Amino acid sequence: MTLEKWEIMFQKYLERYFPQNDKAHDISHFSRVWKTARRIMQFTDADGMIILAASYFHDVVNLPKNHSQRHLASQQAALRTQEILAHHFPTFPAPLYSGVAHAIEAHSFSAGITPETLEAKIVQDADRLESLGAIGIARVFHVAGQLGRGLFHASDPLALYRQLDDVNYTFDHFQTKLLTLADSMQTDLGKKMARYNIEYLVTFMSKLCAELKGEHYQLDQETLERFNINHKVMESLEKKHGH
Repeated sequence: MTLEKWEIMFQKYLERYFPQNDKAHDISHFSRVWKTARRIMQFTDADGMIILAASYFHDVVNLPKNHSQRHLASQQAALRTQEILAHHFPTFPAPLYSGVAHAIEAHSFSAGITPETLEAKIVQDADRLESLGAIGIARVFHVAGQLGRGLFHASDPLALYRQLDDVNYTFDHFQTKLLTLADSMQTDLGKKMARYNIEYLVTFMSKLCAELKGEHYQLDQETLERFNINHKVMESLEKKHGH
């Protein structure tokens, strides 16, 4: 059976049995992780079946970010996935269970489990790339809204004169976690994609900081310099608006 047919089967199962109340970790998220993982695994000898299953079931047990057992969620998801495969997908090769389970266990940032296989490294990179770029911005503020967290510290958004506090200020999470993700990427392509999307995050940060200063037609140069981002985007925007 082709990977495409397995993907359709996994999607149908999740549509029937998996709750869709968390829009940051829904079937669309699983599908995007798979698409990214499939791109990363090109020209490698990684097992596509392991990566596909892990991509679609890595958050089948998903605990809130502020849950005391959050760091155990990926291990619970790995166990649950093996049960699902055994009971609902009996033709899925049993010898691949351990590889799928490890990829799911290791994907989680909070679990702190080092990926030991190529498949686990690819799935981890693909999932972390969901936290970067435009999708990452949408997801981080969505999750923050669920948790009732504030947007940003109005007078000191970059925490230049205070401690970073991403429990109360969502914007602080860019520095406490998101901007650090490129260093945690396991594959060369994952690192390249992460660096590109982090530049986008910093551009967004500089735009937000500029707006807080009352500047609506330019980016904040100090923010760009602080995070060592190329000024080409800023110069293009300023030129467009005649500044």
